[in-house]
Amino acid sequence: MSDAPLLEIKGLGKRFPGRLGREPSPWVIKDLSFAVRAGEFVTVIGPSGSGKSTLLNMIAQIDTATAGDIAFNGETIKSHDARSLRPGFDRRIGYVTQDDNLLPWRTTIENVLFPAEVQGRLDDATRSHVDTLIRTVGLAGYERYYPHELSGGMRKRAALIRTLAYDPPIILMDEPFAAVDAQTRTQLQTDLLKLWDLGRKTIIFVTHDITEAIALGDRALVLSRQPTRIAAEHVIPIPRPRNVADIFALDGFAGVYERIRAAIQ
Repeated sequence: MSDAPLLEIKGLGKRFPGRLGREPSPWVIKDLSFAVRAGEFVTVIGPSGSGKSTLLNMIAQIDTATAGDIAFNGETIKSHDARSLRPGFDRRIGYVTQDDNLLPWRTTIENVLFPAEVQGRLDDATRSHVDTLIRTVGLAGYERYYPHELSGGMRKRAALIRTLAYDPPIILMDEPFAAVDAQTRTQLQTDLLKLWDLGRKTIIFVTHDITEAIALGDRALVLSRQPTRIAAEHVIPIPRPRNVADIFALDGFAGVYERIRAAIQ
């Protein structure tokens, strides 16, 4: 893992414009700064309404920033003017949301290959990479199934590998496992760590669950209440590879859990 940051967030701020002549909203995010190195898995956790999704939207170039800068690999991204936004920053930033957003008229393999197809990058190397991803998450044999024929967990796996298929350097994840049952969630976390280990992509993963933040991350960033900033940062002391199902029993878990919980409160 390189020491040079791949992504830098510097003094980031967000407030929404006023409507019908009203004053702009109070600051949602203010003076928020952190950096992420290439290959790092960073989890972001904070109280409800702390602007976690708003933060990801600004990084992904879906929404403007009111103040501060976002830099990718040393290049400052123009993020203050909506006309200058480049969603996904020219395919360098992938985004996995809570909804799987699979196209219902396309099969699993067609959904997974869709981004590469749109980008004109659908070649033998991409198909081979996708085949590896499909086998890694246990979707082999379901390539020709349509979304309505898949379980909720399978749909989540398809959404994950669809983003990995076109190989963006950074992947943002906004509580992607929030809507599934506990058993499926544990399996999806395990699958995600397997996928991450294949290529060590840089991941920023938003969650409201402290256990998930510890199980997945190299570091956990704790957000404050609004106006949101980084309230605390905790290096996860648990070595990899990790058994997600037994994370509670691993050395170091209890201590970092209590520190994160105290920072959130």
